[in-house]
Amino acid sequence: SDGQMPQTREHLLLARQVGVQHIVVFVNKVDTIDDPEMLELVEMEMRELLSTYGFDGDNVPVVMGSALCALEGREEEIGVKAIDKLLAAVDEYIPTPQRDLEKPFLMGVEDVFSISGRGTVVTGRVERGNLKKGDEVEIVGLNKTPLKTTVTGIEMFKKELDQAMAGDNCGILLRGIKRDDIKRGMVIAKTGTISAHTKFLASMYILTKEEGGRHSGFGEHYRPQLFIRTGDVTVVLTF
Repeated sequence: SDGQMPQTREHLLLARQVGVQHIVVFVNKVDTIDDPEMLELVEMEMRELLSTYGFDGDNVPVVMGSALCALEGREEEIGVKAIDKLLAAVDEYIPTPQRDLEKPFLMGVEDVFSISGRGTVVTGRVERGNLKKGDEVEIVGLNKTPLKTTVTGIEMFKKELDQAMAGDNCGILLRGIKRDDIKRGMVIAKTGTISAHTKFLASMYILTKEEGGRHSGFGEHYRPQLFIRTGDVTVVLTF
């Protein structure tokens, strides 16, 4: 009902910058628009915008619907059926990502909690490789030295598993680790395969003011917030 919002353009630009190739568009709140021609115009403008940012505007699936109607169980065509169309479009148009199963195990820590009588569990999405019960791993990042531990349990969607692999969202039970020993932003990795660093070389794309970025420049020793995997830290830039 509000048309294209500035954040829509920002999200499309950011998606292209991080290499997203396929997207599906859901135009929400169509229950507030009675004019079919207006909906056609919205779709046309959206496809033009997609093409502007390098996506296949002619073929990207655009689904019209109302999330509110779906939640409230009314106007089925733009409610529940529209959500079904959205899910079908995602399944059909977006290819299954290539999972890197050959490289050593690596998972960013999203959350940490304790289970009474069992120990400390970390959750996250496996970035690469695979993991089995009994494997030795290291907790890396934020500490001067890695913490070594052993995997005593793996769980996904409330089911215990023998292993986890790239792409899985899972919980990992770790032996002898206290909850305070590990924090969001650290990583779990196969022992001896990675190390933490305090400096790295990066190539940057800086959003312009028109793209929703900074209104002013920055120089040496600027201290922005860096988001990497599940962590966010303050860094110092040098050129």
